[in-house]
Amino acid sequence: MIQTPVLIESSFADAIAIIGAANELSKQTQRHWTTSLRQIAKALDKPLELIPARLGAVRADLARLHHVPTGLTLKTLRNHKSNVKSALLWLAREKRIPKHGAPLTPAWEALRSRIDDPYVRWRLSSFMRFCSASSIAPAEVDESIVERFKSYRAQSGTPADDASGRRLVRAWNSNVGKIQSWPAHRLKEPAIKKLTEVPWAEFSEGLRRDVDQYLESLTQVRRGRGGRRIRPLKPSTIKARRVELAAAARMAVKTGVAIGDLTSLAALLAPDVVEKILDAYWVKNGETPKAFTINLACRFLSIARQTQCIDEAACTRLDQMRRDLEDQRRGGLTDKNTALIRQVLTPGVWSRVVKLPQDMMSTAASQRSSAPLKAAVTAQIAVAIAILTVAPVRLANLAAIKLGVNLIKPDGPDSNYWLTFPDYDVKNRVRLNYPLEPYLTRMIDEYVHDYRPILLRGRNEDWLFPGQHGGAKSSILLSGQVTQRIYQATGLRMTVHQFRHAAGALILQRRPGEYELVRQVLGHRNVQTTINAYIGLENIRASEIFSKIVMEHMDDDVLEAAE
Repeated sequence: MIQTPVLIESSFADAIAIIGAANELSKQTQRHWTTSLRQIAKALDKPLELIPARLGAVRADLARLHHVPTGLTLKTLRNHKSNVKSALLWLAREKRIPKHGAPLTPAWEALRSRIDDPYVRWRLSSFMRFCSASSIAPAEVDESIVERFKSYRAQSGTPADDASGRRLVRAWNSNVGKIQSWPAHRLKEPAIKKLTEVPWAEFSEGLRRDVDQYLESLTQVRRGRGGRRIRPLKPSTIKARRVELAAAARMAVKTGVAIGDLTSLAALLAPDVVEKILDAYWVKNGETPKAFTINLACRFLSIARQTQCIDEAACTRLDQMRRDLEDQRRGGLTDKNTALIRQVLTPGVWSRVVKLPQDMMSTAASQRSSAPLKAAVTAQIAVAIAILTVAPVRLANLAAIKLGVNLIKPDGPDSNYWLTFPDYDVKNRVRLNYPLEPYLTRMIDEYVHDYRPILLRGRNEDWLFPGQHGGAKSSILLSGQVTQRIYQATGLRMTVHQFRHAAGALILQRRPGEYELVRQVLGHRNVQTTINAYIGLENIRASEIFSKIVMEHMDDDVLEAAE
């Protein structure tokens, strides 16, 4: 039988019992405080027995709680937080529940009082309290006790990694031989990863020159192997390529390749050297290579073919390495994006996002006379969110929308808008066309006529989302404001790009297997790209269907009880 772990200090469950038995408190205060402690535990999704009845321990968790996912109003959640804070402060003041965790035994208190360095004292505080509550004397501390402490922290919801364990051990060892009566045993630090980074300037001039020439070629229009015109890369992308190649050269040195042998780009891309680099990254990744390692193999082959610095036989070997790694590529979304999709597909969550723009427009209307600029920004972000819900374009395209160019009314002022982007303005050269519904046309018109002039500040520009000092609004600023407004109103933390993942998931939920439809909505060039990204989502729909099959065989009284 699995038992609920027990804290070494007073918990929310203990607090409820103490408050319920406190005759000095009014019945109303007892009821409010105990109710709030239970509601906050429910919102944190933790057992009462695992939440410390200490304000310092829960302050960060309280700050992260959002009212929408809890099903509470903002005012109600604030009241619960306030009640919990009052209850915990009362417990610390009136019932002598320690503000800093379990009380120290005299032996541990004597040691702690002799620590002069406040950082060391803070670093060791939780460990000392754990030892005190566990009846572990200072002289009994060894590496196994540190591991027990780390396990307890993980069990109570505060995982401790090797880095935090290392800092704890260093704090302990710093007092050995320095403080009288401190145990003489020095703890062994967790192993630290050895770093041997070679400065780029120490590599041969020939290699650095070849890399510079290759990167310079990326700033020019060039042709691919099939004759397709390739646009110049952005400076930020070229900078990333430089860092990537320098890191690969350093990895080659770490694997045993002599730095003096890396005299050119051809030497770095030699199949034997590339194999060592890719193997080293794979080992670093673990059992399965990460996307960076797989993409690096593709990059090496692309550079070799573009620069023709190695012969065709060597390129064939690089291509085989690329194929072998491609077989290891993980399909589907990242864990972070999968977590978002789980939220989006939870009933009610996406509805809050879709309804948000209209609520924001109502807010803007109420602010228009008293705070016109604030109202205009609210309307601007509302329109951006509304567009993304039906036309999940990339951030660069969203920020660059121009009236009369990308946002047009084909049949005159009374027709609905179309959002359109020519192929040369899209990352993967796929033309995009999105006919917009009447409700969105009305919202955009309201923004353009009533709010956008305020943001233009007298300028005559065509940007749908104008910036403060001319030109289009910064894509980074626009993205941040979209994410912030969605989180504030719905509790869902979602970036502009993640609207694309949400669209794919919502389509496949309603139309399982129709990857071609997803491809067309997202503007992928190849349907295989769509399949590779969203193949894992079929499991969600299959599970929903199977769950309904199971429910058909359940008794009605069981289903009614669950409701």
